[in-house]
Amino acid sequence: MEIDKRAVLITVILSSFLTPFSGSSFNIALPSIAAEYSLDAVSMSWASLAYLLASAMFLIPFGRVADMYGRKRVFLYGITLFTISSALLGLFPTSQTLVLFRALQGIGSSMIFGTSLAILISVATPEERGGMLGISVAAVYVGLSAGPYIGGFLTKNFGWRSIFMMNVGIGALVMIMILTKLKMEWREEHAGKFDLIGSASFSLMLLALMYGMSKLPSQAAFLPIAIGLVLLGLFVYIEEHVENPVLDLSIFLSNRRYSLFNIAALINFSATYSLTFLLSMYLQYHKGLDAQAAGTILMASPIIQAIVSPVAGKLSDKISPAKIASVGMVVTAVALAPLAIVSDTTSIIYIVVCLMILGAGLALFSSPNTNAIMGTVDRSLLGIASSTVGTMRLLGQMFSQGISMTLLAINLGTAAIVPALYPQLLNSIQSTFMVFFVLCIIGTVASYAGSRMVSNNQGGEV
Repeated sequence: MEIDKRAVLITVILSSFLTPFSGSSFNIALPSIAAEYSLDAVSMSWASLAYLLASAMFLIPFGRVADMYGRKRVFLYGITLFTISSALLGLFPTSQTLVLFRALQGIGSSMIFGTSLAILISVATPEERGGMLGISVAAVYVGLSAGPYIGGFLTKNFGWRSIFMMNVGIGALVMIMILTKLKMEWREEHAGKFDLIGSASFSLMLLALMYGMSKLPSQAAFLPIAIGLVLLGLFVYIEEHVENPVLDLSIFLSNRRYSLFNIAALINFSATYSLTFLLSMYLQYHKGLDAQAAGTILMASPIIQAIVSPVAGKLSDKISPAKIASVGMVVTAVALAPLAIVSDTTSIIYIVVCLMILGAGLALFSSPNTNAIMGTVDRSLLGIASSTVGTMRLLGQMFSQGISMTLLAINLGTAAIVPALYPQLLNSIQSTFMVFFVLCIIGTVASYAGSRMVSNNQGGEV
């Protein structure tokens, strides 16, 4: 059967736009949601973290299920669940169901993340791979850029619930595209059995660790963190001894380039994802802007990302993508350092310039890093490699939000954010950006080490 590559690309572009759009538009609306439900800073973090945690918990298991039973099928189920949960958030939200429905949205996203990129890679030739990845990554950043502005506009004029109803419309369009345009199914012929115990230990590990982080600095944090670490050890043991592991750790152990590039991706997302969440609070609480104005400012970074990403993707088909990604990590670190010293008197222009530099850094890193990762494995492993890339992204986003939540909890506790606590909020924001800067330096080392290894040991550049 002839594959309609354009239809596949358009479908993946729409889904790549939808999930980051949902997250970035939600973050800009969080102060309005917090005001309606009198949420403290930690509860605000959980409303965002529930989505990321659920996505990360189920991404690898659903990537494995997709390899076994069909990527298009899981893709369709994922976009359907995402659309239904978005409708529930728009129609029936309460302070109690907000986190629950966001978690359901996250499960749907995990099914999308674990399949869309694998489908795109499956239909692309090696020569087309970088360009297609660049377009897909650009769609992600268009979603990120449109989210704050459109989310702010909708929140200001129609209320924050309208954001989720827009998700419903886009989700329905993707469902129609899958049903009418994606005629083929993609699956592995000899996928083996599903690793239920490994999947369960991985998911419960993440849940325990994130719950423990939310309780810091209280002593109540130590037990769930300890349980999470035990489950981590159990997960590694299981994956090394089962016949069909949900995450083949042997790839990491036998392929150092693959490991280093994935570590760099994990660190990059850990150091950058919750920036929108933090700056949304900074701009609305400290600078007195409304949601729409704050969203407009936050567009600066993803707009640059959307412009530069296709160029970076094409460039990574011609020269070493690992080297391009390393440069991107350095540029990202350069952008984060000035954000660690923001204050009440910092100008908006200062923030915008930092965001534009950050956008260029992220664009230079993201699609070349993905191209480098995919270029280190055989085509038979593209499904698990795709899921791993998505997992690194989601784990990084989750850890980023977890770091923010931990520092907010230390500085603010469970108190609602009121003007008297704005100095503590600012201290949390500054401290978090400093942590992110340090992480980015570490990520630069990992990415550069991978690029050096490729240059020294490979005939061709990756």
